[in-house]
Amino acid sequence: MGALKYVVVGVVVVAVVAALALLLPTQHKAPIQYVGSSSGYEAFVPSSQTVNYHGHTDPVGDLILSNGAVIHDVIWNGQYASTIIQNHNQINQLNNQFVGQTDPVNGQPYVPLQDFYVIKGQVPIQQVTINGQTYYVILADKINPANIAGFYTYYKWVPNAVAAMNTPGTYAAGLPGNSPVYQWTNTTGTVAYQTMLYGHYGPFDGGVVLVLPNKTIIPYGTTFNPSGPSLNNYTLVQQIYNSPS
Repeated sequence: MGALKYVVVGVVVVAVVAALALLLPTQHKAPIQYVGSSSGYEAFVPSSQTVNYHGHTDPVGDLILSNGAVIHDVIWNGQYASTIIQNHNQINQLNNQFVGQTDPVNGQPYVPLQDFYVIKGQVPIQQVTINGQTYYVILADKINPANIAGFYTYYKWVPNAVAAMNTPGTYAAGLPGNSPVYQWTNTTGTVAYQTMLYGHYGPFDGGVVLVLPNKTIIPYGTTFNPSGPSLNNYTLVQQIYNSPS
């Protein structure tokens, strides 16, 4: 009988373990890879989707590499995950509040803005499978926080902004309150004003432009957090933009 008890107990334990394996999300991991350029800028662009990863709610989005390639289904795990979710939700709330209304300065309709998080240098990622879905996890705790900063701009211009940051000769400049750029009756003028407007309602600071070597400008704003000092050349403006018109 004693041997029979042990057999029965063993079967029950195996059954319980098997049941737990079915209930818990199945996760398979690959080795850690470092993507992007050691001297370039990569950017995580959150969607409104989140995933529960290792007991934490993490944002899901795309990773734009310095060469323009895009990795989809990316999870940001680790430092700043909750901050990114909060920033993104606030941008969405402001979009819901203002998109559809009219910019009082140039008379054009407001457009949807999008936050993105730039990493200076290579990004450690790990391919995982969760319940049959393949994701690429950014291991944010392995990134120096000094190399991470948040930005926002017109959603269609995010790839352009990342490309501009990776273009030698691009620099950041601030728009004075009386800048004629705000009066431009195009999307550039609208976004310039709108980034500044959003700064009145959340942890953001707008009214900045990326100036490319060909003199094209991309208006954008920055988040209060993250704001790593390695990206001060784009988060702390040292000069004023003088519009040609």
